[in-house]
Amino acid sequence: MKPILFYIYDPMCSWCWGYRNTWLSLKNRLESFVDIKYRVGGLAPDSAQVMPEQMQSFLQNTWRSIEEKLGTQFNYDFWTKCIPRRSTYPACRAVRIAREYNLEQQMFFAIQKAYYLNAQNPSDELVLISLAVSIGINEKDFAIKLKSDAINELLIKEIEQVHNMPIQGFPSLILSINDQFHQIPINYNDSTETLKIIKDHL
Repeated sequence: MKPILFYIYDPMCSWCWGYRNTWLSLKNRLESFVDIKYRVGGLAPDSAQVMPEQMQSFLQNTWRSIEEKLGTQFNYDFWTKCIPRRSTYPACRAVRIAREYNLEQQMFFAIQKAYYLNAQNPSDELVLISLAVSIGINEKDFAIKLKSDAINELLIKEIEQVHNMPIQGFPSLILSINDQFHQIPINYNDSTETLKIIKDHL
């Protein structure tokens, strides 16, 4: 039985967007000897409230910091074109649904591109439905599931499981060997260092 590396994320986590290229490099180098599983941690529950200006300012500064440190691209039009809400659970439900179609990674990337490059708001259900259709999921089926109690219950259960792991925010890498969890430090610029740490555990 292969060890499992859990990639813990939130689809609307800006540091996950910053880590994307390094993560894909690491993932490609790991897949031959480690099973990789994605799990969502849920940054912010459902909310219809407009994000407070202080939080908007904080997140824009976070984007700038990631941009400076990692060279990641962001489209700041989001903050003028959209009504920001501190609500990531809808996006978490969307990737959870996509997992049932073996399209979780595609949905994750579609949400990131919509949010960070195309100034769309993944807190809005209509945006998520459009993204689901763009990756090949039936519009009606997705829309029904997005509002279903069943998917919400699966999400809440997953969040509870994630919070029983030794995570340190998002993204987090958790290596499971014989049901023992090991928190793997993340180097946002270099997959080689993280690869070495994982191999040392093995």
